[in-house]
Amino acid sequence: MKRTLIHNATLINEGTRKQGSLVIADGNIAEILTEGRPLSAPCDETIDATGCYLLPGVIDDHVHFRDPGLTHKADIFSESRAAAAGGVTSIMDMPNTNPPTTTLEALEQKQALLAEKCIVNYSCYFGATNSNYTLFPRLDKTRVCGIKLFMGSSTGNMLVDRMDSLRHIFGGTDMLIAAHCEEQEIIHRNTEKYKAAYLEEAQIPLNKHPYIRTVQACYSSSHLAVQLATEAGARLHVLHISTAKELPLFSHAPLDEHKRITAEACVAHLLFDIRDYKMLGACIKCNPAIKRQADRDALRRAVVEGQIDVIATDHAPHLLTEKSGGALRAASGMPMVQFSLVSMLQLADKGIFTPELVVEKMCHAPARLFRIDRRGFIREGYHADLVLVRPHTHWQVTRDKIWSKCGWSPLESRTFDWQIEKTFVNGHVIYDHATGVDDTCRGEELRFHA
Repeated sequence: MKRTLIHNATLINEGTRKQGSLVIADGNIAEILTEGRPLSAPCDETIDATGCYLLPGVIDDHVHFRDPGLTHKADIFSESRAAAAGGVTSIMDMPNTNPPTTTLEALEQKQALLAEKCIVNYSCYFGATNSNYTLFPRLDKTRVCGIKLFMGSSTGNMLVDRMDSLRHIFGGTDMLIAAHCEEQEIIHRNTEKYKAAYLEEAQIPLNKHPYIRTVQACYSSSHLAVQLATEAGARLHVLHISTAKELPLFSHAPLDEHKRITAEACVAHLLFDIRDYKMLGACIKCNPAIKRQADRDALRRAVVEGQIDVIATDHAPHLLTEKSGGALRAASGMPMVQFSLVSMLQLADKGIFTPELVVEKMCHAPARLFRIDRRGFIREGYHADLVLVRPHTHWQVTRDKIWSKCGWSPLESRTFDWQIEKTFVNGHVIYDHATGVDDTCRGEELRFHA
């Protein structure tokens, strides 16, 4: 059995920062060598990690890898390579594909595609519709990460807009319900208002997007979701919170098995605000919309204070040709998975977070929230999903560095001082900054404690 020593790193894990080394054997973390603990046996390979930080691999609970049916813009293989290059070792894929993952047959097809093509660890959501909640009891809770509920716009038939269906969904499962919350009636009224205001124009300006998909549209829907979940005693995880107004809906309590209602913030809403539309335009158009600086800053505080439990990406690639057409026609979504970790560590350098908090929200918290088996922490006996990052390494995002199939990023030309050196998935080096991605490996299916 091959033993690999990662030597002389700074380990950040469970709120601590310790100098030490770590041994990988048979895909697992075999030994953690801190505080003078010696090796139990020689190693076959040594990786010199001097000057680097060793973190648990990032678990991104919110990605759109576009497989099946939308693979002209992205696919599981291409986007899992981008994930690996960004230190992301596990992903949870969303169901709004073609066909959508809303039947047992489509779920089986998605799981087979992930097993065939994904080079990081994986799971996928089962998508709720107005009528498929009778299938929930037939889902394998050890394999399916949760139910995805669109209480906002979606593709296909995935918008759940009937109150009786919502009550069936919230009352019909003890699985985690991950909800996209935007009130469609408010969005519709705002859309008609701006169509009338710009009747003589070719398109509604892109910077009106947050005035169509407003704070109130988000709050009204999130409030309803929390109310329904509370009444039913359901596990609710509200995705991509984008407004300060929504934050009082969520508790500051620590994330544990008793916290039934949780919240996610996405990297884009923590980085950008409404002023960035001037330079980046449709490249930062997403749903829910990027909003005011005050909302961005409130989200950052909520991460620190515990109202936001998880940081994810909502990685949603589109071709640049699909990102044109103003506030109504430009596609919503952006590729973020490759640069999510370095972006959050950059905010740590600015004093907004700490590296320990970044690890908590991007690694530990998703593992706790989804009850993932033996991942998300640096612990002996856990799967060796790890990322080695080097601070004080100045570099710039250029198009030739982008691994996503869509070939662009809203972070192009941005400079970073953190570099992903190596990404380990189940003990294998699947990304090395010097050599690139090893796409011969495949990740493992995530398993959950029911």
